[in-house]
Amino acid sequence: MLATLARVATVRRSGLRPGPGSRRGLWTGRPQADTDNVKPLEGVKILDLTRVLAGPFATMNLGDLGAEVIKVERPGAGDDTRTWGPPFVGTESTYFLSVNRNKKSIAVNIKDPNGVKIIKELAAICDVFVENYVPGKLSALGLGYADIDRIAPHVVYCSITGYGQTGPLSQRAGYDAVASAVSGLMHITGPEDGDPVRPGVAMTDLATGLYACGAIMAGLIQRYKTGKGLFIDCNLLSSQVACLTQVAGNYLIARKEAKRWGTAHGSIVPYQAFKTKDGYLVVGAGNNMQFATVCKILNLPELIDDCKYKTNHLRVQNRKELIRILSARFEEAMTSEWLHRFEGSGVPYGPINNMKNVFAEPQVLHNDLIMEMKHPTVGKISVPGLILQIMVLKALRENPSSRLDTLSRSAFPLTANH
Repeated sequence: MLATLARVATVRRSGLRPGPGSRRGLWTGRPQADTDNVKPLEGVKILDLTRVLAGPFATMNLGDLGAEVIKVERPGAGDDTRTWGPPFVGTESTYFLSVNRNKKSIAVNIKDPNGVKIIKELAAICDVFVENYVPGKLSALGLGYADIDRIAPHVVYCSITGYGQTGPLSQRAGYDAVASAVSGLMHITGPEDGDPVRPGVAMTDLATGLYACGAIMAGLIQRYKTGKGLFIDCNLLSSQVACLTQVAGNYLIARKEAKRWGTAHGSIVPYQAFKTKDGYLVVGAGNNMQFATVCKILNLPELIDDCKYKTNHLRVQNRKELIRILSARFEEAMTSEWLHRFEGSGVPYGPINNMKNVFAEPQVLHNDLIMEMKHPTVGKISVPGLILQIMVLKALRENPSSRLDTLSRSAFPLTANH
Protein backbone atom coordinates (compact mmCIF):
# COMPACT_ATOMS: atom_id res chain seq x y z
CA MET A 1 0.00 0.00 0.00
CA LEU A 2 2.80 2.42 0.86
CA ALA A 3 4.55 1.62 -2.39
CA THR A 4 1.33 2.30 -4.29
CA LEU A 5 0.84 5.63 -2.56
CA ALA A 6 4.44 6.59 -3.23
CA ARG A 7 4.05 5.90 -6.92
CA VAL A 8 0.78 7.77 -7.28
CA ALA A 9 2.07 10.67 -5.19
CA THR A 10 5.01 11.00 -7.56
CA VAL A 11 2.70 11.33 -10.53
CA ARG A 12 0.46 13.78 -8.70
CA ARG A 13 3.45 15.96 -7.81
CA SER A 14 4.22 16.22 -11.52
CA GLY A 15 1.07 18.33 -11.84
CA LEU A 16 -0.60 16.04 -14.36
CA ARG A 17 -3.73 15.11 -12.45
CA PRO A 18 -6.58 16.18 -14.74
CA GLY A 19 -9.70 15.91 -12.60
CA PRO A 20 -13.15 15.43 -14.13
CA GLY A 21 -13.81 17.61 -17.13
CA SER A 22 -10.24 18.84 -17.32
CA ARG A 23 -9.14 20.53 -20.53
CA ARG A 24 -5.49 19.96 -19.78
CA GLY A 25 -3.23 19.49 -22.76
CA LEU A 26 -5.66 20.99 -25.28
CA TRP A 27 -5.96 24.42 -26.86
CA THR A 28 -7.22 27.13 -24.53
CA GLY A 29 -7.78 29.77 -27.20
CA ARG A 30 -4.89 31.87 -25.90
CA PRO A 31 -1.39 32.01 -27.42
CA GLN A 32 1.13 30.09 -25.33
CA ALA A 33 4.64 31.25 -24.53
CA ASP A 34 7.56 29.40 -26.14
CA THR A 35 5.26 27.51 -28.53
CA ASP A 36 8.19 26.19 -30.58
CA ASN A 37 9.00 23.78 -27.74
CA VAL A 38 5.45 22.60 -27.06
CA LYS A 39 4.78 19.05 -28.24
CA PRO A 40 1.28 18.51 -29.75
CA LEU A 41 0.13 16.07 -27.03
CA GLU A 42 2.28 17.40 -24.22
CA GLY A 43 0.47 17.05 -20.89
CA VAL A 44 -1.67 14.13 -22.06
CA LYS A 45 -1.11 11.01 -19.95
CA ILE A 46 -1.91 7.56 -21.35
CA LEU A 47 -2.28 4.32 -19.40
CA ASP A 48 -1.37 1.58 -21.89
CA LEU A 49 -2.46 -2.01 -21.17
CA THR A 50 -1.88 -3.20 -24.73
CA ARG A 51 0.46 -5.89 -26.00
CA VAL A 52 2.01 -7.10 -29.26
CA LEU A 53 1.38 -4.68 -32.18
CA ALA A 54 -1.91 -2.85 -32.86
CA GLY A 55 -2.17 -1.24 -29.42
CA PRO A 56 1.56 -0.58 -28.91
CA PHE A 57 1.75 0.96 -32.40
CA ALA A 58 -1.13 3.31 -31.53
CA THR A 59 0.37 4.38 -28.20
CA MET A 60 3.86 4.74 -29.71
CA ASN A 61 2.46 7.22 -32.23
CA LEU A 62 0.75 9.13 -29.42
CA GLY A 63 4.03 9.11 -27.50
CA ASP A 64 5.85 10.41 -30.57
CA LEU A 65 3.46 13.36 -30.49
CA GLY A 66 4.39 14.16 -26.90
CA ALA A 67 1.96 12.15 -24.77
CA GLU A 68 3.33 10.49 -21.65
CA VAL A 69 2.71 6.75 -22.08
CA ILE A 70 2.79 4.39 -19.08
CA LYS A 71 2.98 0.83 -20.42
CA VAL A 72 1.63 -1.82 -18.05
CA GLU A 73 3.23 -5.25 -18.48
CA ARG A 74 3.12 -8.66 -16.81
CA PRO A 75 5.59 -9.05 -13.95
CA GLY A 76 8.62 -11.05 -15.04
CA ALA A 77 7.63 -11.72 -18.65
CA GLY A 78 6.41 -8.35 -19.93
CA ASP A 79 4.93 -7.86 -23.41
CA ASP A 80 4.90 -11.07 -25.49
CA THR A 81 7.03 -9.42 -28.15
CA ARG A 82 9.96 -9.07 -25.75
CA THR A 83 10.66 -12.75 -26.56
CA TRP A 84 9.88 -12.62 -30.31
CA GLY A 85 13.01 -13.30 -32.30
CA PRO A 86 15.57 -13.62 -33.61
CA PRO A 87 16.89 -11.09 -34.21
CA PHE A 88 17.82 -9.86 -30.75
CA VAL A 89 20.20 -7.08 -29.70
CA GLY A 90 21.72 -8.48 -26.56
CA THR A 91 18.61 -9.77 -24.78
CA GLU A 92 16.26 -7.23 -26.38
CA SER A 93 13.89 -8.23 -29.18
CA THR A 94 14.15 -5.93 -32.21
CA TYR A 95 10.41 -6.51 -32.73
CA PHE A 96 9.64 -5.05 -29.30
CA LEU A 97 12.09 -2.18 -29.81
CA SER A 98 10.42 -1.22 -33.09
CA VAL A 99 7.03 -0.27 -31.58
CA ASN A 100 7.68 0.74 -27.97
CA ARG A 101 9.73 3.92 -27.95
CA ASN A 102 8.70 6.96 -25.89
CA LYS A 103 7.10 4.82 -23.18
CA LYS A 104 7.64 4.08 -19.49
CA SER A 105 7.01 0.49 -18.40
CA ILE A 106 5.65 -0.73 -15.09
CA ALA A 107 5.04 -4.35 -14.08
CA VAL A 108 1.63 -4.94 -12.48
CA ASN A 109 -0.24 -8.20 -11.90
CA ILE A 110 -3.77 -7.18 -12.88
CA LYS A 111 -5.14 -10.55 -11.68
CA ASP A 112 -4.29 -9.57 -8.11
CA PRO A 113 -6.64 -7.18 -6.21
CA ASN A 114 -3.67 -4.98 -5.28
CA GLY A 115 -2.71 -4.76 -8.93
CA VAL A 116 -6.26 -3.80 -9.88
CA LYS A 117 -6.16 -1.07 -7.26
CA ILE A 118 -2.91 0.30 -8.70
CA ILE A 119 -4.39 0.40 -12.22
CA LYS A 120 -7.46 2.25 -10.96
CA GLU A 121 -5.33 4.80 -9.10
CA LEU A 122 -3.28 5.38 -12.24
CA ALA A 123 -6.40 5.63 -14.41
CA ALA A 124 -7.74 8.35 -12.13
CA ILE A 125 -4.77 10.57 -12.99
CA CYS A 126 -4.57 9.70 -16.70
CA ASP A 127 -6.43 11.06 -19.71
CA VAL A 128 -6.54 7.92 -21.81
CA PHE A 129 -6.87 4.21 -21.01
CA VAL A 130 -5.98 1.79 -23.84
CA GLU A 131 -6.33 -2.01 -23.67
CA ASN A 132 -6.50 -4.93 -26.10
CA TYR A 133 -8.00 -7.80 -24.12
CA VAL A 134 -10.81 -10.09 -25.28
CA PRO A 135 -14.14 -8.34 -24.52
CA GLY A 136 -15.28 -8.93 -20.94
CA LYS A 137 -11.91 -10.03 -19.56
CA LEU A 138 -11.02 -6.68 -17.97
CA SER A 139 -14.59 -6.20 -16.77
CA ALA A 140 -14.31 -9.50 -14.90
CA LEU A 141 -11.24 -8.07 -13.16
CA GLY A 142 -12.95 -4.78 -12.35
CA LEU A 143 -11.11 -2.79 -15.02
CA GLY A 144 -13.74 -2.54 -17.77
CA TYR A 145 -15.04 0.76 -19.11
CA ALA A 146 -17.89 0.95 -16.58
CA ASP A 147 -15.44 0.41 -13.73
CA ILE A 148 -13.03 3.07 -14.92
CA ASP A 149 -15.84 5.49 -15.80
CA ARG A 150 -17.10 5.36 -12.20
CA ILE A 151 -13.77 6.50 -10.76
CA ALA A 152 -12.49 8.56 -13.71
CA PRO A 153 -15.36 9.87 -15.87
CA HIS A 154 -12.93 12.11 -17.74
CA VAL A 155 -10.99 9.16 -19.22
CA VAL A 156 -11.06 8.34 -22.94
CA TYR A 157 -11.20 4.52 -22.84
CA CYS A 158 -10.11 2.73 -26.03
CA SER A 159 -10.65 -1.02 -26.36
CA ILE A 160 -8.81 -2.72 -29.25
CA THR A 161 -10.09 -6.23 -30.01
CA GLY A 162 -10.07 -8.75 -32.82
CA TYR A 163 -13.71 -8.57 -33.87
CA GLY A 164 -15.60 -6.06 -31.71
CA GLN A 165 -17.33 -5.98 -28.33
CA THR A 166 -20.30 -8.13 -29.32
CA GLY A 167 -21.27 -10.63 -32.00
CA PRO A 168 -20.52 -14.25 -32.93
CA LEU A 169 -16.73 -13.78 -33.18
CA SER A 170 -16.24 -11.32 -30.34
CA GLN A 171 -14.73 -13.86 -27.93
CA ARG A 172 -12.04 -14.98 -30.35
CA ALA A 173 -8.48 -13.79 -29.87
CA GLY A 174 -7.45 -11.33 -32.56
CA TYR A 175 -4.31 -12.03 -34.56
CA ASP A 176 -3.32 -10.11 -37.67
CA ALA A 177 -3.00 -13.05 -40.08
CA VAL A 178 -6.38 -14.47 -39.05
CA ALA A 179 -8.11 -11.10 -39.24
CA SER A 180 -6.55 -10.44 -42.65
CA ALA A 181 -7.93 -13.78 -43.82
CA VAL A 182 -11.45 -13.27 -42.44
CA SER A 183 -11.58 -9.67 -43.72
CA GLY A 184 -10.69 -10.66 -47.30
CA LEU A 185 -7.27 -8.99 -47.43
CA MET A 186 -5.47 -12.30 -47.85
CA HIS A 187 -7.90 -13.31 -50.60
CA ILE A 188 -6.82 -10.36 -52.73
CA THR A 189 -3.09 -10.60 -51.92
CA GLY A 190 -0.70 -12.83 -53.85
CA PRO A 191 0.06 -13.98 -57.41
CA GLU A 192 -2.80 -13.91 -59.89
CA ASP A 193 -2.74 -17.68 -60.38
CA GLY A 194 -1.25 -18.60 -57.00
CA ASP A 195 -2.24 -19.10 -53.40
CA PRO A 196 -3.36 -16.36 -51.00
CA VAL A 197 -0.42 -14.58 -49.38
CA ARG A 198 0.00 -12.87 -46.03
CA PRO A 199 1.27 -9.28 -46.50
CA GLY A 200 4.92 -8.85 -45.54
CA VAL A 201 4.06 -6.76 -42.49
CA ALA A 202 0.99 -6.95 -40.25
CA MET A 203 -1.02 -4.33 -42.12
CA THR A 204 -4.29 -5.17 -40.35
CA ASP A 205 -2.69 -4.60 -36.95
CA LEU A 206 -1.01 -1.40 -38.15
CA ALA A 207 -4.18 0.00 -39.73
CA THR A 208 -6.09 -0.73 -36.52
CA GLY A 209 -3.40 1.04 -34.52
CA LEU A 210 -3.66 4.11 -36.73
CA TYR A 211 -7.48 4.11 -36.50
CA ALA A 212 -7.19 3.84 -32.72
CA CYS A 213 -4.65 6.65 -32.58
CA GLY A 214 -6.93 8.97 -34.57
CA ALA A 215 -10.00 7.98 -32.55
CA ILE A 216 -8.19 8.67 -29.27
CA MET A 217 -7.21 12.16 -30.42
CA ALA A 218 -10.79 12.79 -31.54
CA GLY A 219 -11.93 11.55 -28.13
CA LEU A 220 -9.68 14.06 -26.40
CA ILE A 221 -11.23 16.85 -28.46
CA GLN A 222 -14.71 15.56 -27.62
CA ARG A 223 -13.78 15.58 -23.92
CA TYR A 224 -12.57 19.16 -24.31
CA LYS A 225 -16.02 20.09 -25.60
CA THR A 226 -18.12 18.11 -23.14
CA GLY A 227 -15.91 17.58 -20.10
CA LYS A 228 -16.76 13.87 -20.25
CA GLY A 229 -14.76 10.85 -21.33
CA LEU A 230 -16.04 8.21 -23.73
CA PHE A 231 -15.63 4.62 -24.91
CA ILE A 232 -13.93 3.74 -28.22
CA ASP A 233 -14.48 0.32 -29.80
CA CYS A 234 -11.70 -0.39 -32.31
CA ASN A 235 -11.12 -3.84 -33.81
CA LEU A 236 -9.00 -5.60 -36.42
CA LEU A 237 -11.88 -6.91 -38.53
CA SER A 238 -13.68 -3.58 -38.90
CA SER A 239 -10.44 -1.72 -39.58
CA GLN A 240 -9.38 -4.07 -42.36
CA VAL A 241 -12.83 -4.30 -43.98
CA ALA A 242 -12.90 -0.49 -44.05
CA CYS A 243 -9.48 -0.52 -45.74
CA LEU A 244 -10.78 -2.70 -48.59
CA THR A 245 -12.07 0.60 -50.07
CA GLN A 246 -12.56 0.23 -53.85
CA VAL A 247 -12.31 -3.57 -53.73
CA ALA A 248 -15.24 -3.64 -51.31
CA GLY A 249 -17.03 -1.02 -53.41
CA ASN A 250 -16.64 -3.14 -56.54
CA TYR A 251 -18.49 -5.95 -54.81
CA LEU A 252 -21.08 -3.99 -52.84
CA ILE A 253 -22.04 -1.71 -55.73
CA ALA A 254 -21.37 -3.82 -58.82
CA ARG A 255 -21.35 -7.33 -57.30
CA LYS A 256 -17.94 -7.91 -58.86
CA GLU A 257 -15.99 -10.53 -56.91
CA ALA A 258 -12.38 -9.66 -56.12
CA LYS A 259 -9.32 -11.63 -57.22
CA ARG A 260 -5.57 -11.58 -56.74
CA TRP A 261 -3.53 -9.47 -59.15
CA GLY A 262 0.03 -9.95 -57.90
CA THR A 263 1.64 -6.51 -58.24
CA ALA A 264 -0.91 -5.41 -60.85
CA HIS A 265 -4.13 -3.43 -60.44
CA GLY A 266 -7.58 -4.65 -61.41
CA SER A 267 -8.74 -1.32 -62.84
CA ILE A 268 -5.58 0.38 -64.15
CA VAL A 269 -3.19 -0.84 -66.88
CA PRO A 270 -0.24 -0.57 -66.82
CA TYR A 271 0.22 -0.34 -63.07
CA GLN A 272 2.52 -3.10 -61.80
CA ALA A 273 6.07 -4.36 -61.36
CA PHE A 274 8.10 -5.15 -64.46
CA LYS A 275 11.17 -7.38 -64.40
CA THR A 276 14.37 -5.68 -65.60
CA LYS A 277 17.76 -7.17 -66.34
CA ASP A 278 18.73 -7.03 -62.67
CA GLY A 279 15.60 -6.37 -60.62
CA TYR A 280 12.12 -4.91 -60.79
CA LEU A 281 10.60 -1.53 -61.57
CA VAL A 282 7.05 -0.51 -60.67
CA VAL A 283 5.41 1.81 -63.18
CA GLY A 284 1.89 3.24 -63.13
CA ALA A 285 0.04 5.02 -65.91
CA GLY A 286 -3.15 6.42 -64.42
CA ASN A 287 -4.24 8.36 -67.48
CA ASN A 288 -3.77 8.44 -71.26
CA MET A 289 -1.07 11.12 -71.12
CA GLN A 290 1.02 9.06 -68.72
CA PHE A 291 0.55 5.98 -70.90
CA ALA A 292 1.80 7.91 -73.93
CA THR A 293 4.85 9.02 -71.93
CA VAL A 294 5.61 5.43 -70.92
CA CYS A 295 5.41 4.34 -74.55
CA LYS A 296 7.83 7.10 -75.61
CA ILE A 297 10.33 6.21 -72.86
CA LEU A 298 10.16 2.54 -73.91
CA ASN A 299 10.52 3.56 -77.58
CA LEU A 300 7.18 2.00 -78.40
CA PRO A 301 5.37 5.01 -79.94
CA GLU A 302 3.18 2.78 -82.08
CA LEU A 303 1.23 1.73 -78.99
CA ILE A 304 0.02 5.27 -78.28
CA ASP A 305 -2.54 5.36 -81.09
CA ASP A 306 -3.22 1.64 -81.25
CA CYS A 307 -6.99 1.22 -81.12
CA LYS A 308 -6.59 -1.53 -78.50
CA TYR A 309 -4.84 0.78 -76.02
CA LYS A 310 -6.20 4.30 -76.57
CA THR A 311 -8.09 4.41 -73.25
CA ASN A 312 -7.57 2.82 -69.86
CA HIS A 313 -10.77 0.82 -70.32
CA LEU A 314 -9.35 -0.67 -73.52
CA ARG A 315 -5.99 -1.29 -71.90
CA VAL A 316 -7.70 -3.22 -69.10
CA GLN A 317 -9.59 -5.29 -71.67
CA ASN A 318 -6.37 -6.06 -73.56
CA ARG A 319 -4.17 -6.36 -70.49
CA LYS A 320 -2.35 -9.61 -71.30
CA GLU A 321 -1.13 -8.58 -74.75
CA LEU A 322 -0.07 -5.09 -73.64
CA ILE A 323 1.77 -6.32 -70.55
CA ARG A 324 3.59 -8.92 -72.65
CA ILE A 325 4.87 -6.18 -74.99
CA LEU A 326 5.90 -3.85 -72.17
CA SER A 327 7.52 -6.64 -70.14
CA ALA A 328 9.72 -7.69 -73.05
CA ARG A 329 11.01 -4.14 -73.43
CA PHE A 330 11.69 -3.62 -69.69
CA GLU A 331 13.82 -6.78 -69.59
CA GLU A 332 16.23 -5.24 -72.11
CA ALA A 333 17.86 -2.80 -69.64
CA MET A 334 19.09 -2.55 -66.06
CA THR A 335 16.92 -0.99 -63.37
CA SER A 336 19.31 1.97 -63.06
CA GLU A 337 18.93 2.70 -66.77
CA TRP A 338 15.14 2.76 -66.53
CA LEU A 339 15.31 4.98 -63.45
CA HIS A 340 17.42 7.43 -65.44
CA ARG A 341 15.01 7.37 -68.40
CA PHE A 342 11.90 7.90 -66.27
CA GLU A 343 13.43 10.72 -64.21
CA GLY A 344 11.40 13.93 -64.64
CA SER A 345 8.80 12.23 -66.86
CA GLY A 346 5.82 12.87 -64.57
CA VAL A 347 5.04 9.14 -64.56
CA PRO A 348 4.91 7.39 -61.15
CA TYR A 349 7.77 4.86 -60.98
CA GLY A 350 10.22 3.30 -58.55
CA PRO A 351 12.35 0.23 -57.89
CA ILE A 352 11.41 -2.65 -55.60
CA ASN A 353 13.94 -2.13 -52.81
CA ASN A 354 15.21 -4.57 -50.23
CA MET A 355 15.73 -3.21 -46.71
CA LYS A 356 19.35 -2.25 -47.41
CA ASN A 357 18.27 -0.14 -50.37
CA VAL A 358 15.24 1.29 -48.53
CA PHE A 359 17.44 2.82 -45.84
CA ALA A 360 19.99 4.02 -48.38
CA GLU A 361 17.27 5.70 -50.48
CA PRO A 362 18.04 9.46 -50.63
CA GLN A 363 14.41 10.44 -49.99
CA VAL A 364 14.20 8.14 -46.96
CA LEU A 365 17.32 9.81 -45.58
CA HIS A 366 15.98 13.28 -46.42
CA ASN A 367 12.73 12.51 -44.59
CA ASP A 368 14.70 11.53 -41.46
CA LEU A 369 13.20 8.05 -41.45
CA ILE A 370 16.12 6.57 -39.55
CA MET A 371 16.05 7.59 -35.89
CA GLU A 372 19.00 6.90 -33.63
CA MET A 373 18.36 6.44 -29.91
CA LYS A 374 20.42 5.39 -26.91
CA HIS A 375 18.99 2.31 -25.20
CA PRO A 376 19.81 1.76 -21.51
CA THR A 377 21.16 -1.77 -22.02
CA VAL A 378 22.15 -2.22 -25.67
CA GLY A 379 23.47 1.27 -26.42
CA LYS A 380 22.75 3.13 -29.65
CA ILE A 381 20.00 1.67 -31.83
CA SER A 382 18.30 2.77 -35.04
CA VAL A 383 14.55 2.56 -35.53
CA PRO A 384 12.10 3.83 -38.19
CA GLY A 385 11.71 7.58 -37.82
CA LEU A 386 8.67 9.70 -37.01
CA ILE A 387 5.80 9.33 -39.45
CA LEU A 388 4.48 12.88 -39.06
CA GLN A 389 6.87 15.66 -39.99
CA ILE A 390 5.88 18.42 -37.59
CA MET A 391 8.64 20.87 -36.87
CA VAL A 392 8.39 20.61 -33.10
CA LEU A 393 8.77 16.83 -33.29
CA LYS A 394 12.54 17.20 -33.57
CA ALA A 395 12.54 17.41 -29.77
CA LEU A 396 10.78 14.05 -29.38
CA ARG A 397 13.66 11.81 -30.39
CA GLU A 398 15.08 10.89 -27.05
CA ASN A 399 13.31 7.91 -25.47
CA PRO A 400 13.83 4.40 -26.85
CA SER A 401 11.84 1.44 -25.61
CA SER A 402 13.52 0.20 -22.50
CA ARG A 403 13.87 -2.60 -20.02
CA LEU A 404 10.81 -3.54 -18.03
CA ASP A 405 12.56 -3.29 -14.65
CA THR A 406 14.53 -0.14 -15.54
CA LEU A 407 11.49 1.75 -16.69
CA SER A 408 9.47 0.61 -13.72
CA ARG A 409 11.99 2.47 -11.58
CA SER A 410 12.18 5.49 -13.85
CA ALA A 411 8.40 5.83 -14.09
CA PHE A 412 7.82 5.35 -10.35
CA PRO A 413 9.98 5.01 -7.24
CA LEU A 414 9.28 1.26 -6.95
CA THR A 415 8.35 -1.55 -9.32
CA ALA A 416 4.67 -2.44 -8.99
CA ASN A 417 5.10 -6.20 -8.78
CA HIS A 418 1.87 -7.05 -6.93
